[in-house]
Amino acid sequence: MRARGLRRFLARRTRLGGAGVVVALAGGLLAGPAAPAAVAVTEPVGMTADELPTWQTNGIVYALAEADGVVFVGGTFSAVRPPGAEAGTQERPAGNFVALDAATGEPVDCDLSFSVGSGTATVRALAVSPDGRTLYVGGTFGSVNGVGASSVAAFDIPSCTRRPFPPAANGMVRDIAATADRVYLAGDFTQIGGTARGRFAAVTTDGAVVPGWVANADEIGKAVELTPDGRNVLLGGDFYTMNGANSHALAVVSASTGANVRTYPLGFIDDGSTVQDIAVDATGFYTANEGTGGGVFDGRIALDLATFNERWRDTCLGATQDVAVHGSVVYSAHHAHDCSSMGEFPDQERYHLFAQAVDTGEKLGWFPNTNDGLGEALGPRTLLAVTDHPTDDRDFMWVGGGFTTVNGAPQWGLTRFATSPDVGAPSVPEAHAASTTPGRIDVTWRPSLDLDDSRLTYRVYRDGGSQPIHTVQASSVPWRRAQLSFADTGMSAGESHSYRITATDGAGNTSALSAPVTATAAGGTQPYVTAVLADSPLLYWRYDETANNFASDASGNGNNGVHRGGPQRGVTPGAVPGPEATAVGHDGVDSYTYSDRSFSGLQRFTVETWFRTTTTSGGKLIGLGNRTLQPSTARDNNLYMLNDGRLSFGIVNNSNRVITSSGRYNDGRWHHVAASVGANGMRLYVDGQQVASNLLYTTARNVTGYWRAGGDSLVNWANRPASDLFAGQLDETAVYPAQLSAARVSAHYQAASQPTDTVTTVTPTADTYVNGAAATTTYGGHQQLAVRGSSAYESYLGFRLPAAPAGQVLKSAALRVRVSDDSVAGSVDDFQVVPIDGAWDEATTTYATRPALSATTLGTLSAPEAPGGVHSVPLDLATVRAALGGDFDVALRGAGTDSLWLWAREAAQSGYRPQLVLTFGAP
Repeated sequence: MRARGLRRFLARRTRLGGAGVVVALAGGLLAGPAAPAAVAVTEPVGMTADELPTWQTNGIVYALAEADGVVFVGGTFSAVRPPGAEAGTQERPAGNFVALDAATGEPVDCDLSFSVGSGTATVRALAVSPDGRTLYVGGTFGSVNGVGASSVAAFDIPSCTRRPFPPAANGMVRDIAATADRVYLAGDFTQIGGTARGRFAAVTTDGAVVPGWVANADEIGKAVELTPDGRNVLLGGDFYTMNGANSHALAVVSASTGANVRTYPLGFIDDGSTVQDIAVDATGFYTANEGTGGGVFDGRIALDLATFNERWRDTCLGATQDVAVHGSVVYSAHHAHDCSSMGEFPDQERYHLFAQAVDTGEKLGWFPNTNDGLGEALGPRTLLAVTDHPTDDRDFMWVGGGFTTVNGAPQWGLTRFATSPDVGAPSVPEAHAASTTPGRIDVTWRPSLDLDDSRLTYRVYRDGGSQPIHTVQASSVPWRRAQLSFADTGMSAGESHSYRITATDGAGNTSALSAPVTATAAGGTQPYVTAVLADSPLLYWRYDETANNFASDASGNGNNGVHRGGPQRGVTPGAVPGPEATAVGHDGVDSYTYSDRSFSGLQRFTVETWFRTTTTSGGKLIGLGNRTLQPSTARDNNLYMLNDGRLSFGIVNNSNRVITSSGRYNDGRWHHVAASVGANGMRLYVDGQQVASNLLYTTARNVTGYWRAGGDSLVNWANRPASDLFAGQLDETAVYPAQLSAARVSAHYQAASQPTDTVTTVTPTADTYVNGAAATTTYGGHQQLAVRGSSAYESYLGFRLPAAPAGQVLKSAALRVRVSDDSVAGSVDDFQVVPIDGAWDEATTTYATRPALSATTLGTLSAPEAPGGVHSVPLDLATVRAALGGDFDVALRGAGTDSLWLWAREAAQSGYRPQLVLTFGAP
C-alpha cells in the first residue's frame, strides 16, 4: 500500500490527456517555501497533530506512495476537490487516482484514470521502484486511460506514461513491493500471467512471472514487504497455510525462492484475525491486524528482524488497517475503541490514529482524529511517511481512508501532518482550591489535553499576578489525566487568595488562563475531613468545585473524578458544614461522575458517601464498572437505592450477593451511608448505624473497573430500580482499600456534627441592575443581573447580616455568584465589589436614579468566563464585620466592554441565587 525504497527522480513530469486532474503550480510543479525543521512535539513523536490543507476525494483512499515529493493516491473515487470545498462542489474528475504535492497538498501533472468494464474499479496498491522512476499500481481495473490492463500496471514516473508490464492478475492485487529487479504482488488472485500462483507472486520488472519463486497461500494475501537486507519477504493476509505449512496470517519466505523461512502457527495471531499491512524499519517489522467477531486480535505486533520473534503486542480492539514508521515511532490507522486489555481506556468513543514507540509499544502523545466515514466505517485505511521533499525540509505523514472529518472539521479521504509547525495550544486546565489544613491552601487541577504534546508545563498564578508562584511539568494522555496539585503554605487564618493556571506545550503554545478559583486559609482543622483522611481513602471527592467537569480528589492520591452529563455544581448547602462546602446534583437521566483511572484488586473495601433525594425511581449511588462513557457491561460493588427509598449493597462472590436496609431514605434530608466487605462480612450503615449485614461473604471478586458515582447500569442486580441513574445530591464520596470498622463508620458520621467554624449563608433581600442604554427602565424582579463597564450595567445587592454567634468572630466573608447558563453570559473582564453609599430599592431604581457608590473596593471578581460557573469573591473583612447585625449593600461594577450576566435572587433554583458566605469561629 505504501512506497517501498523511494528515491528522488530529477526529470520533469509532463502532462497526459484524459479524465484525471491537471493543475499547474505557479513557479514549478513542486513550488513551496522551505519550512523549519521539526520542533516542539513531545519526543520521540515527530509529527504535529495539526492537519494541513489537502485536496479531498469523493470516495475512499486505499493506497499511497511517494517519489520526489509527489504523493500518488489510489482508491475508489471519481473526483477530487480543494480543501474546504463541500462535497459535490469545485470537483475535478479523477479516475481512482490522483498525484499531489506532498508539501502543499495540491494536484500535480500526472493524469491516470483506472476503470473497469463492469463492477467498481479500485486502486488498492501503489509502490515505487528503488530508483524512483517506476510506479507500480494494483487493484481491480480493466484499463488505464482507455488502454487495457488486468489489475496490475506500471508507469514511468517522470513522464507519467505507461511502461511495458504485461502480467495479468485474475483477482484483485492488494499490495506491491518493488526491488531493482523484482516486483512482489499480494492479492486475491490464483493466476498471474496465466501461471498458477496462490495469492502471492514475483514478477520481473518487465512483467515476466519468476518461475522459481513460489509462496502459495490458501486464502487472500494483503501485505508484502521486503526485509532491509533484501533476503526475505514478509507476507500477511487472511491465509492459514503457506506453501502447505500451517502459518496463519503471517509468514516469512525467501526473497529468491519463496520457500518458508518462518511460519506462525494458529494461535500466534487469533484465528479470526488477519494481517492487513506490514511496515519495516532497521530493527523490526510491524503488523496491522484486523479481527472479525468478539474478543479477536485487532491491534499491532512488533517483531524483531534478527529472530522474527515478537517484540511487543498491542491488543486494543478496533481493527488496524495500516502501519508506518517515522523515526523511532510506529504510526497506525485503526478505529481503536477498547484498550482495557492494555490498562488504558475502556470501550468508548473511537480513536483512529496512534503513535507508539518502536521498541516498547508505549502509546505516545499523538492523537489527531478522524471519524469512521464512508464504506465499512473504518476511518483511515493507509499511511505514508514522506521524508525527502525537494523544496521543503519538513517530513510529512499522509493519511488516506474513508473518513469525512479530521480533528472535527470536514475533510474527505485525505489529510496530512508535518513535523512543524506545532500551532495547537493545550486545552484550558480545570482547577479547584480548598483549605482544610490551617495556614495552607491546596490548589488542584486536571491536566490539559494536547493532541501532540503529552508533556506539558503548568504555571500557577496567584491573585492576578504576572509571575507564576509554581511551575511543574507533567505528562498525560486523553484517557489518563490524573490531577496535579500545589500547596500554597505559610498563610494566616482567614487569608483569601485566587488562583489561575496555564498549560504550555513544547512549542510554547499556551492555553488561556483557567477560570479563577478562590479559597480562604483555614484557621483550624475540619473534623469530618480529618476523620476521613485518618482512614487513608483511595479517593475522596468533596464536590466543592463550582464549575466544569473536574472532581478534585482530597485523598492525596491524585485519583480525581470526571463529571459527565452536566451535573449541577455548587449545590448548597452541602452535607457537611464547612467553608466553601457544596455538593453535586445529578439529574437521574445522564449525569454521573467517574474515576479518571481504573482500580483492581479491591476484594475487601469500603465505599462511603452522603446523599439527599426525594426520588421514587431509585438509582446507583456508587459502584465499580468497566466503562466510563457508556453503561458498563460488568458491574460490581454496587451501592444503590430502590424505588421505595431503601438502600441495597451488592458484591459478586460466585453470584450476586445483596443486602438491603429496611428503612427508607428518600425523605429529602442528608444521610450518610457506608457499605463494606471484609473479614466481618458484608455491612451496610446509614447515619452511623448498621442497617443490614451478611456474615457469609468476606470478599468480592477481583475485577478491574472505574468507580462511578451517580449512576451506571444495574442490569441483573436484585430489585433493580426504575432508573439506573440517581436523581439527587451527593457529597463527600470516598473509597477505602479495607473494611472500616463499625466504630470508624460511626466516627465519620459523628464528625460531621462536631464543633467547627460556623458557616452562615445569607441571600439578598433585594437585588436589581441598571442599564445606561435604558436610563429610565427598572429591572427589579428579573431572574438575572448584569454588569459591564461600557455601555454601563451595574448590579446592586442588599443583605441583612446576622450578628456574630456568642463567643465567635467573623473569620471570612465572600460574595458567591453564579454566571448564567447562556453561552455569552461569562466575561473576560474583572469586576469590583464596592459598598453602596446612596439610597436604592429593587422596585424603582434606574440608571438615572442610581445610588452613589464608594471608591473602596471590597473584592474583585476575576474573569468569570465559564457559563454556569460559581465564583466566590473574598470581601474586606473589617468592612463586613462592621456591618454585622445590620444592612449590607454592595454593587458590582466593571470598566471593560464584555458584559457579565449573573443569576439573581429570583432564580428558580435556590443554588443559583447570590449568597453572602460568612464564616464564624473562635477568636
